[in-house]
Amino acid sequence: MDRNTVTGLVLIFIVMVAWGYFSMPSEQELRERQAQARQDSIAAAQADSQRAKTMAQNEDSQQQDVEEAQASPEPQQQTLRSEQEEPQNMGAFSAASVADTSEIVVKTPLYRATFTNLGAGPSQITLKDYETWDHKPVHMIKDTTQSAYSMGFLTSENYNVETNDLVFEPLTNADSLTVAKGDSAQVRYALNISDSKRIVYTYTLSGDSHQFGLDVTFEGLERDIIGGTVDFGWTSPLNFTEKDPTLESTYSSAYVYTGGEMERLKLDEAGRNTQDYNGTIDWVATRTKFFTQIIKTPNSTQGAHLVGEQTGESGKMTTDHNYKSFITTDISPKGKAAFSLFAGPMDYHALSSYDAQTYGMVDTGYSWLSWMSDPLVTYLIIPYFDAAENYMSIGFAIILFAILIKMVLYPLTKKSYRSMAAMKELQPKMQEIKEKYEDDPEKQQKETMKLYKEEGVNPLGGCLPNLLQLPILITLWRFFQNSILIRQQEFLWAGDLSAPDYILNLPFEVPFLGDQLAGFVLLMTAAMMAQSKLTGGMGPGGGGGGAAGGPNMKALQYIFPFMLLFIFNNFAAGLSLYYLIYNVVSIGQQLIIYRQMDKEKEMANA
Repeated sequence: MDRNTVTGLVLIFIVMVAWGYFSMPSEQELRERQAQARQDSIAAAQADSQRAKTMAQNEDSQQQDVEEAQASPEPQQQTLRSEQEEPQNMGAFSAASVADTSEIVVKTPLYRATFTNLGAGPSQITLKDYETWDHKPVHMIKDTTQSAYSMGFLTSENYNVETNDLVFEPLTNADSLTVAKGDSAQVRYALNISDSKRIVYTYTLSGDSHQFGLDVTFEGLERDIIGGTVDFGWTSPLNFTEKDPTLESTYSSAYVYTGGEMERLKLDEAGRNTQDYNGTIDWVATRTKFFTQIIKTPNSTQGAHLVGEQTGESGKMTTDHNYKSFITTDISPKGKAAFSLFAGPMDYHALSSYDAQTYGMVDTGYSWLSWMSDPLVTYLIIPYFDAAENYMSIGFAIILFAILIKMVLYPLTKKSYRSMAAMKELQPKMQEIKEKYEDDPEKQQKETMKLYKEEGVNPLGGCLPNLLQLPILITLWRFFQNSILIRQQEFLWAGDLSAPDYILNLPFEVPFLGDQLAGFVLLMTAAMMAQSKLTGGMGPGGGGGGAAGGPNMKALQYIFPFMLLFIFNNFAAGLSLYYLIYNVVSIGQQLIIYRQMDKEKEMANA
């Protein structure tokens, strides 16, 4: 073996030793690999055991199915509870459920309620004194087989209990109850946990109101409910009742009143959102456009929980809107909790008798105008319509209301039109000043103000009545669209004064207008254009020199009514009717005032 061969073998040996040394795992890596091997071995054993257990369960299940089929050849009766969806385990409270479900129908002059022992509460509430847009009964609750109300709490066994999943024992031995006006009745249920532990529900229903009471008694459960607090709320979606569900969806929402403020949960897009509030809670509610359910309690409260769910875009007809509201209350030292419940119309008197603040859910105007709109609605508009509806239809009441408003504002209107006429008389002199001081704007303005003072003319005098009527118009604009007062009230061709009175279908859709035209809006626009022509073309002596400001202002007088056609077309017909009569009466007042001014001018000349 020559020297080169020996040298090569030595080098190869050195490389192999070096590679083995550097590639050998450390002691820590060896321990980690051994631990991983043990885990893999355990996992494999568990998997084998689980497969064997599953196969054994399947064999037992198949054998049990065969035995049941042989023992019960007849098909089983379906119950109200779904057999495919097993309720969650609630420990001793689940074991307290009875096997059979039952219903009790309660009839009052105002509504018909179906109570179920699955959750111990109403599963259906149908109002008798209101109808949907297509004259069907108003169902406050969607189709459901369990109570719309649910009470939740955490047990000492660390179970989360929801009572609308439990089947109570009925304590009222009747299939139906009839409550006459002036009378009341009770519906009672019990959830028996043991001989010394149970929960008792007692509903008290009146024949005079849409509100009813619930008293809950916790017997022997002082140590079973953690914290001594429960969540009580409404879990079922409220039904829509109006013709346009996309419009009604804008009103669907949840509310809470706390700390002297009302908070609202409203979703604008698909998804789910929740809001939690801590402290003293006055009431919680959910609503649609004209109907609501409200919950409040005399017990001390810990907070509130609002939930909103929306399945699609707000403007889609197929989108579902579901809002829930819960109030967290303490169980009293005597083991009791009481709730005052309301399910019915958003009527002023019905809500005010329940809670003075609940009518705040009805939008009567913008927040910056509430200082005027709220008293205007409470002390003028509602009392007026309450009195008027005893003698006439709501449509005629709106007409009379517009006339009365114009009569009250007549002194200011008269001053306004006289000021406008005087301004027209000054047009030639003002034009002279403008031409004389064309290059000196400051001097021009000074001489114009001097002319106003010499002639005794107030350039702002024509604006005052319009400014005073603006808050009234804004209040009526919001109130007539949101108030149940004019809902489904017919007048002439309008079938519902709270909705648009469409009379013409267009072959195409106009942006911001739609593909239909409302009747009262067309008449209102015509009346406003006639009034604009009268204002621009009449004055003392039958003239007036046209509208102040020249041709541009004169054109604006006709553009403005045309713009209102687009704005009012999709609003409540009651609002358009009011403003139509308002403008017609304004035209009559203008004619009277201008004729008086013509006679005064003739007498002055004589």
